[in-house]
Amino acid sequence: MNPHLEDIEIQLLLEGIFRYYGFDFRNYALASMKRRIWNTIRSEQLDSISGLQEKVLHDRDCMERFLLNLSVHVTAMFRDSSFYLAFRNKVVPLLKTYPFIRIWHAGCSTGEEVYSMAILLQEEGLYHRSRLYATDMNEMVLRKAKAGIFPLELMQQYTQNYLEAGGKNYFSEYYTAAYDNAIFRPSLKENIVFSPHNLATDSSFNEFNVILCRNVLIYFNKSLQEKVHSLLYESLIRFGILGLGRQESLKFTPYEKHYEELVRSEKLYRRIV
Repeated sequence: MNPHLEDIEIQLLLEGIFRYYGFDFRNYALASMKRRIWNTIRSEQLDSISGLQEKVLHDRDCMERFLLNLSVHVTAMFRDSSFYLAFRNKVVPLLKTYPFIRIWHAGCSTGEEVYSMAILLQEEGLYHRSRLYATDMNEMVLRKAKAGIFPLELMQQYTQNYLEAGGKNYFSEYYTAAYDNAIFRPSLKENIVFSPHNLATDSSFNEFNVILCRNVLIYFNKSLQEKVHSLLYESLIRFGILGLGRQESLKFTPYEKHYEELVRSEKLYRRIV
């Protein structure tokens, strides 16, 4: 295909989706977007980007499937265990100085990392005075997150992650095994609010002590990254904590000087201005 024509078709597709459904993917990284679009075209047994545009605009079920393909759902309990160990050692002592703690998991996907944080806070005696806001643009994955049911076959790896993250109990205490699933304790959900939120189009909805937006910004182009950094900054209280993914950084953003590095290797920052 002519690369110039392909780019035009992609722009038309994303513009149509934004105008009709309100989902704004126009500033997502183009290379990643192309892969996901062509994966959807093949799975829908279509031949062209224009064919996909026609189908998503006239078939809401197709749009749901397209959203799933576009959303990145690589996640795990205590993913990057050293991050959680650093959070436990460096951030928890700061949080203990607050009477109430609000934490935002932006782009929470299917919720494994939210439950990880709930477990950590419970072990540190902070969960009872915490409220976790778990948001994602995709309501289908939010429903899965809210259910708190994950494949039992993953628990061995998750147990290893948990121990490396400084876990203090037996990880199996936090879930019940039923058939091929691990059903996590209902008490872990008591202070979690699951809600749709689109980082590309929605605004700030609260002030937070901690914001975790890990492994999300890498899928955005520079202008959308700057827009999201603005949203995160205005949503974070002074001296609040920001956690990014390993491949993400505040360097070369307009907000670089508004934060200090708390744990450089784990991309944990504290807002100072």
